[in-house]
Amino acid sequence: MVTDRLTAVVTVADDGGSSGRLRRELGVLPPGDLRMALAALCGDDEWGSTWSEVVQHRFRSEGELHGHAVGNLLIVALWELLGDPVAGLDWVGRLLGAQGRVLPMASVPLDIVAQVELDGVTSTVRGQVACALTPGRVQAISLVPEDPPARPEAVAAVLEADWVVFGPGSWFTSVLPHLKVPELARALHSTQAKRLVTLNLAPQPGETDDFSPQQHLEVLRQHAPELPIDVVLAETSIVDDPGALEKSAAALGARLVLADVAAADGSPRHDPRRLASVLDEIFLQKR
Repeated sequence: MVTDRLTAVVTVADDGGSSGRLRRELGVLPPGDLRMALAALCGDDEWGSTWSEVVQHRFRSEGELHGHAVGNLLIVALWELLGDPVAGLDWVGRLLGAQGRVLPMASVPLDIVAQVELDGVTSTVRGQVACALTPGRVQAISLVPEDPPARPEAVAAVLEADWVVFGPGSWFTSVLPHLKVPELARALHSTQAKRLVTLNLAPQPGETDDFSPQQHLEVLRQHAPELPIDVVLAETSIVDDPGALEKSAAALGARLVLADVAAADGSPRHDPRRLASVLDEIFLQKR
């Protein structure tokens, strides 16, 4: 692991599945993406792997519990008992032995509004599920409410960080929304931390169909034109035109690092150990 002083700042716009049901029924932040981040931070020992499986487990039944993830229910229960989303997540993190902290990016549930283009016609869709399922290519996103309150802990984490890492992840629904929360966006601009973008290994159907690596950076620049980036990290094998990608990175103020960080099985996933090793070299200025 690169560091155990890790903070994941996570979107709170999920409106589908177990998270969507809990959000609608209880008015809480959607817990699913937060749960996923906590599970990812579990250790590789027996305790960590067991609890990771527990919180990810989904009930299968003919009743109301069908499809609910154990971790979602645990998180929401602690929110109700403690009255504080961050305190509840910290308690779950301690239970799991999470090697880092998970924070919601905003204090209220959000909706993502996307402009989706298909065959020359642009339509507006609302909701994370709709963004993912509507045929076409997402052009831009905004949030409802437009000026949501950022979690103070998330803002503080950004301002106190040595490095801020964007991605990998769903570009329009997991990465770019952070730039649309005004107070968090200001912190991302003003922090003394260095900023790194990790590019995805493949386009995501329904969001970034046919996107080249450089198009991901161009969209980032469109949503945050004044945000400086220090490093862009990309998997060597996905870059057909290194010169074009280097030019797109330079437009953000960044240098390009190409490395072998993909999983060995050929799937469009990063290998955690390879990625951690390369990030460690970048953080220590060995790359």
